[in-house]
Amino acid sequence: MPQQKLYAGAKLRETRTRLGLTQKDFAQKLGVSLPYLNQMENNKRPVSTTVVLGLAQEFGFDVTELTSADSERLVSDMREAMADPIFADDPPPLADLRLTASNAPGLARAFLALHNAYRQTHERLASLDEALGREDARPQASPWDEVRDFFHYCDNYIDAVDRAAEHFAAQSQDIRQTAVRALRDEGITVHELDRTELRNFDRETRTLTLSTRASLGTRNFQLLLQLALLKQGKLIDATLDLARFHSAEARTIAKIGLANYFAGAALMPYTAFLAAARETRHDLEMLARRFGASIEQVAHRLSTLQRPGAKGVPFFFVRVDQAGTITKRHSATRLQFARFGGACPLWNVHSAFETPGRFLRQLAETPDGVRYISIARDVSKAGGQFGAPTRRFAIALGCEVTHAGDIVYADGLDVSERQSFEPIGISCRICERTNCHQRSVPPLERRLTINPDNRGVLPYEVG
Repeated sequence: MPQQKLYAGAKLRETRTRLGLTQKDFAQKLGVSLPYLNQMENNKRPVSTTVVLGLAQEFGFDVTELTSADSERLVSDMREAMADPIFADDPPPLADLRLTASNAPGLARAFLALHNAYRQTHERLASLDEALGREDARPQASPWDEVRDFFHYCDNYIDAVDRAAEHFAAQSQDIRQTAVRALRDEGITVHELDRTELRNFDRETRTLTLSTRASLGTRNFQLLLQLALLKQGKLIDATLDLARFHSAEARTIAKIGLANYFAGAALMPYTAFLAAARETRHDLEMLARRFGASIEQVAHRLSTLQRPGAKGVPFFFVRVDQAGTITKRHSATRLQFARFGGACPLWNVHSAFETPGRFLRQLAETPDGVRYISIARDVSKAGGQFGAPTRRFAIALGCEVTHAGDIVYADGLDVSERQSFEPIGISCRICERTNCHQRSVPPLERRLTINPDNRGVLPYEVG
């Protein structure tokens, strides 16, 4: 099979600009001619082996960053935006979207921000009483969406925070006692009581209270989260300054998100966790016991192992509620999730609610022909007392089948046979499968044939 050519003009320009080099100086250091570099930066020629070696040797560049993951993520997001009925009359072809994502990623992100603002405005106007009755009613991006996209386009890996957490964890064999001592040094007393709130910090009395209704792993996580808010403020604020969020609400949400990131990275330090993941072949239960974490925390941590020069298996991670709404999502793979709405109903993550406490395995193939192994499990969270509501979620963790040998959950599955793989999609609007029995709406860029005298599985035929 011929090797796929690598076009990464935008990444080359970005690297050169970050280094403060002219095209002439950059070309000399990479050992290529100026015209050839210019053609590569404009995606008229693929990145050569000479350039890849030059980037690694001359600048210590992680060449895996030249892959098309960012472009594919942008294409997926733009395709979903183009599924908006406003573009129904003349949607741009997929080839144009790919050109935009690879040659002008800044323009693609600006388009997504503009569409998001339009969508938010449209939703506000759908409730006129609220929109007209508020003085602050104005189009703006949702803070949650803004923060979600921040982590999404950082590949869910924040290097400075991750390394700070790893450094903190290296100070002791008992992360819990180390955290308690660090808080005690700040004059903070830690109590554990039978309470509904998972965590409460009283700034006046300098008292941190954790709920005994939560598991030990959850209590440790909340302890480290509060420690991050109190002791890692400068680092977190510096990261937030670089992100340039558009609202105070988004910055506050992201601050909590970074504190959560620190807690997870301290509980499961990068180097030790990566080694353990490889040793156990990514057995979630073994990793959870070894690091005193929950199954969900372990699965999420596996999806963050994207440190340059020490990357783990590229996983996707998603959490859904019972309505199928995606509440957490990240993908270091070519698989991208819908920004709005639910996940494909053919995906095994939805079946996890029916089999609590069990891991479900699925071999799946997306419309682009890429094959994955997906592990799904329910992660319901009890209220801790009789009559308290149970929060029900399901998670899925997966990777491309090329990594099946590194995954214990692939054992016994026949990954060599095409018939073993179930067809799944991303979102009905952008899924091109014409014969899906679970399709809810027609796909974008396809003509429909409607025959009043004939009814199949769907009330129309996709051209």
